[in-house]
Order: sequence, then structure tokens, then C-alpha cells
Amino acid sequence: MSDFLLDRSNIPGVVLAGGRSSRMGRDKAVVTLAGLTLMDRVIAQLAPQVTTVAVNADQPPENCDRLFIPDIVPGKAGPMAGIHAAMAHGATLSGVTHVVTVSVDSPFFPSDLVDWLAGAIDKPKKIAIAASESRSHPVFGLWPVALAGELATWIATDDKRRVRDFLLRHDVTVVTFPLRPTRASLLDPFFNVNTPDDLVEAERWMRVLA
Repeated sequence: MSDFLLDRSNIPGVVLAGGRSSRMGRDKAVVTLAGLTLMDRVIAQLAPQVTTVAVNADQPPENCDRLFIPDIVPGKAGPMAGIHAAMAHGATLSGVTHVVTVSVDSPFFPSDLVDWLAGAIDKPKKIAIAASESRSHPVFGLWPVALAGELATWIATDDKRRVRDFLLRHDVTVVTFPLRPTRASLLDPFFNVNTPDDLVEAERWMRVLA
């Protein structure tokens, strides 16, 4: 039995905003949803759950006053490079053992995300990732900062760089979140805004939730 106790009062958060946005046709971070950019919405949802919020992207987001942390691993190495940057950032902060990551294109993620992920951590190197409807969402995860070095090596040496392959090497708990009841129907809290059509759908959900 582990005697590790995660300090829930010292969990930093990082918004992953370094995707190519190819299906949207423009940077998703600055796409407007119900009057606010996706970046602003996600930061507002994450900030009350963590001690600090930083943003991982290719370049400092426009009109964003949060700490900017670019990828450390070169070559546009995908979401795991952003997660690595988050881990490395967390490792520079006093007393931090884990850092949480969220995606900039999922504005409806749970307001108790971090609390539920933190509840699954009982070992220093355990990873907790979110899931819904039997599908995992590893970009929504709580990551041990101690794995930053190993992740950097894995990114540099693994040709496929699939998130699930890295997770298979480690102690991972999947935390399943329920669908969110609304007056219209059930909403997947990890709904992604990847395309213009998704943005239209997200606008509809915003009206339902209002």
C-alpha cells in the first residue's frame, strides 16, 4: 500500500494549444465561441481548479496574459511534446509532483476535472487521464513531473509517438466522467471543436446551457 499523498493545493495547469488546427482552417485558440475565444473559455474553466495556468503553443497566443511555455522537444512532435513541456514546467515549481493538462478545443470540460483526476493518484509516478463514453482523452491528464526526462527520450526515439503507447509503459488510472445532462440532451464534456461545423454545434450547446 502506497503512503504517497498528492498535495491537491499545489497542482499547476497547462492549456495545450499547439495543434495544427488544419481542419478548422485557422488557429482554434482564437476562434470565438459565444463572445469569448476558446483560449479564454478554457482558461476560465481551468483557473479555479489549479494554482497557476500556463499555455503551451508554437508562439505566444494573441492577447493572452498567461505564462507561455513552448515545446522543448523540436520538430512539432505532437501532443506528447506539449505534455512534456507541461511536465518540465511543473518540475521547475516548488513542491509540485503532478501537472494537469487540458486541450484548448474542449470548452465544456468538467469544473471538477482536477479534483477527480487527483483522487486517482496514490503513487508518485501514477498518471490519471480522463475518459467519457468508453473513450479516453489523454490530453486531459494529471502527469507526474518526474517522468519528463523519460518522456523526452521516448518522443525522440519512438517513430509513431502514439499517446497510448507511452501510457502502456506506466501506471495509469482512467477516470470516467459522466455525460452532462442538459435541457436538450446529454453533452459529452470533452466535446472537441475541431471544424467549423463543430463550432456551430458548440454554439448550439452554449445556448442550451445558458
